[in-house]
Amino acid sequence: MNLCGSRWSSAWRETGFQVAVLSREGGRLEKLKEFLSGSACDRLHTLVGDVGSEDGAEAAKRALLKEVGKVTDVVSSLGFSWWQGGPPLAQSLTELHRVLDTLLLSTFTAWKAFFPLVKDNPDGSYTFITGGAGERLLMPGTGFLTLGAAGALAFSLMVREEYPDVPCKLNELKINMGVTTPERLGPGYVSHLEVGEAVASLVEKRIVSHTVLSANSPADLKTLALEGKI
Repeated sequence: MNLCGSRWSSAWRETGFQVAVLSREGGRLEKLKEFLSGSACDRLHTLVGDVGSEDGAEAAKRALLKEVGKVTDVVSSLGFSWWQGGPPLAQSLTELHRVLDTLLLSTFTAWKAFFPLVKDNPDGSYTFITGGAGERLLMPGTGFLTLGAAGALAFSLMVREEYPDVPCKLNELKINMGVTTPERLGPGYVSHLEVGEAVASLVEKRIVSHTVLSANSPADLKTLALEGKI
């Protein structure tokens, strides 16, 4: 059973995986069910839950295990992909807390709850989905996005270094592009379906571990989807 984010799960419909999707918003889960075909829906399990706190993440884990019994793979794709609230002097500490809660702290609480389910399984995996926003200021007014995204990058690095010998495959897929739906594609963006296919191949093939796979173009994602590595 694979646990993943709703943005990527729709692209797993041809893999044959049993997929569980956890989201704070039930409406997003309903839209996902409408998007998938009947046979794919038979392999889809949806749960409403909030992993933004330790108690919430533990409750989500208990609900998931009750629903599916066992988890073999986890894909961690948390938080919002864009923030442009303005320059730092115009922000409040409350807003900084909100951004860090969403992009970094929820990454920790989800990992703390779900990593123990897969870490000792040589046929299991835990995959962080990150992006390049943490490496530079994308444009004026996006500074808090840089802070939160940088924290997620550092957290993924820390986990790989702290747990070098876990049997499960432990990887980070860093997407250095914007991710959107096929009908909204433009320069510098990639379809969430292509990302999903790449993630599914990475999980299914299990060729690499403790690795950062940086996707800088749609061609990189196609290579990952075909070969399970870049």
